[in-house]
Amino acid sequence: MTIVSSRAERPTDFAPREIRVDADPSRPCPFCPGNEESTPPALETVDDDGGWRLRIVPNLYPAFEGDECLAVRNLGPVHVQAEASGIHEVLVFSPEHSANLDSLTDGEVADLMTALRHRFIEHAATPNIRYTQAIVNHGREAGASLSHPHGQLLGMPFVPGEILDEERAFGRFDGGCILCATVEAELADGARVVLVNDDALVVCPYWSGEPFELLIIPRNHEVHLQDASKADLEGVGLALRDAVATLNRVHGDVAYNLVVHTAPHQHGGPFHWHLHLWPKLVTVAGFERGTGVLINIVPPEEAAEALRQVAVVTSS
Repeated sequence: MTIVSSRAERPTDFAPREIRVDADPSRPCPFCPGNEESTPPALETVDDDGGWRLRIVPNLYPAFEGDECLAVRNLGPVHVQAEASGIHEVLVFSPEHSANLDSLTDGEVADLMTALRHRFIEHAATPNIRYTQAIVNHGREAGASLSHPHGQLLGMPFVPGEILDEERAFGRFDGGCILCATVEAELADGARVVLVNDDALVVCPYWSGEPFELLIIPRNHEVHLQDASKADLEGVGLALRDAVATLNRVHGDVAYNLVVHTAPHQHGGPFHWHLHLWPKLVTVAGFERGTGVLINIVPPEEAAEALRQVAVVTSS
């Protein structure tokens, strides 16, 4: 990663963000109340006065499906192949079509975080699932095909390389937990802190590879999301909601990718669960793809300062 703030001054003819997401807006939204028959039967629901506040359903077009354990087959001298077995679920976290994470009430945030815990526990008990990735893609630029607010849970029969890299980073750090140390260091320095509550810290990380990248760190150390207390989960959820609201105050309805990183199931080594939030403000181009080196045009200290000036903090 390299930070080159002067590149932000380059002329640009980029078009403004395209708000429309749905491929065919004339078709009924499969996630709106009244259209429940458009999805498979719910795996989990949170009811609300005869309706629902949250639904989790199997994905109609799963990237991972089946209960086979990972078995790699050689296809000649070069290529290998394995079945994409696993679990792929959709988490519809609001019945309101135009809602976003930043519009959730405290109760809806608690529902969302509790549902994540339930699904992670369920996935961990599934024999062929080694890792579960929870994501939210908001906006077409972030990969969303439907605008109705939803996330996805993907249970995989292997541990992704990104998580293996993080596991190695936790293992190499000699001073205890690298994220616990990061919380202490960032609170003491303050330059990259965006907001903080009793349960979570939100920073523009020192190693930010993209403008306004955010890292949300639970302040109480747990290896797995599902091991966190109810209060900790809700506090992290409120910090996430406030972080999205703060980003939107600076950039409007920004497209973003949210990912939850937790230790692999049955993991016994060092880890500290956390969330990454990447607003889609720039495009990964040829240099980044060719070298793996990201060019960040906004230093994290400047991004954090801009966000602090309009920070939305609704929890202590």
